[in-house]
Amino acid sequence: MSAQLPLSSATQAPPPRQAPPAWVREPLLHFLLLGAALFGVDHALNRRSGGANEIVVGAEVDAEARQLFKASRNRDPSAEELTALRKVWLDNEVLYREGLALQLDKGDTAIRERVIFKALSVVDSGVKLPAFDDKLLKAWFEKHREKYDEPARFDFQEAVLGGEASNTTESAVRAFVDALNAGTPGDAKAGLRVFKCRPHANLLQSYGADFAKALEAAAPGQWLALPSRDGWRAVRLDAAGAAKPASFEALRGVVLQDWTDETMAAQRSAAVAALTKKYSVKVEAPSP
Repeated sequence: MSAQLPLSSATQAPPPRQAPPAWVREPLLHFLLLGAALFGVDHALNRRSGGANEIVVGAEVDAEARQLFKASRNRDPSAEELTALRKVWLDNEVLYREGLALQLDKGDTAIRERVIFKALSVVDSGVKLPAFDDKLLKAWFEKHREKYDEPARFDFQEAVLGGEASNTTESAVRAFVDALNAGTPGDAKAGLRVFKCRPHANLLQSYGADFAKALEAAAPGQWLALPSRDGWRAVRLDAAGAAKPASFEALRGVVLQDWTDETMAAQRSAAVAALTKKYSVKVEAPSP
């Protein structure tokens, strides 16, 4: 018989950690995804460059990127994210210059974003979807199956001990779990967290591989002391749902749209990369 814990702080599970943002994987849609205000660094910053075909990704770009990233996400960008943000700016600068070369600025010379959008529209007009059949779509579906399969899901509870940090040591958590399984009332400072339908991938991201493996093997209804990346936890599995493989036939329309989006995005990226070869790109050392 399980002990009844005082619900000093019954809370819902924190939201799962987000996957890498879409703009990191799709540089061409930076302008559309991040909005017109993402990079206000004006084209005039490059007037100090050595020639019309030279682009300088200077310290001003990094400073603006850090400021806008921190304003929207409340933290500084990582080195990988800063590199992706430079790519955002470079793509937009190339599109802006190509737009000027095509005289797409007529009528709105002061609006850089519209020029970039018009240049991107010209790029889009030259992008064509290749021929495809179900064999190709099925192969793409299998390669990206993790996106469509229904993952194993877990309902579980966590008893959280408050007070001193020593309460979360392995020995303290194991003693607490033994008391709970023996039917002894929980500590008055303990709270109960209830988690519903947590996917396996979220367990890995939030708690680590050891925790996920142990919870998968657990029998429902028994309190356990489980290791996580942030320390030991008192956890009881309530229910587990098995993973369910997706059916290509049932999801063919969704798969076709996803394949189309990825294929067109890759072609747009290749088109802008080809345009970038016209320029000599110089990346200055980032400011400290």
